[in-house]
Amino acid sequence: MGEFMMVLLHAATNAHILHLQSRKYAEHQALAGFYAELPDLVDSLVENIQGLTEELIEYPTVYWAPDVTGLDELRQLKDYVKANRNELPADSEIQNAVDEIASLINSTIYKLKFLE
Repeated sequence: MGEFMMVLLHAATNAHILHLQSRKYAEHQALAGFYAELPDLVDSLVENIQGLTEELIEYPTVYWAPDVTGLDELRQLKDYVKANRNELPADSEIQNAVDEIASLINSTIYKLKFLE
């Protein structure tokens, strides 16, 4: 679980880095919204899991650097969440919190791909 959370937290940092490097206003704004929202969603997910399991999550100390573009970064994150969400508790409140994160990823991909 710790790796899952770290990937999400690093995604916020990476989106912030890519936001600062963007030369396109729409991308700049889309990534700003993403990195502003994601940490609160991850915080809620972690607190839900720790409340459910009554155990603290342990975190790895590995950093995953950002991809070349915001769209590539978000696509990889979407695939990661989809492939690894089954590592988290199956309880509906946990999976609903993951759904909120997946929804933010999807809407950001839409903005990065179609808005200029």
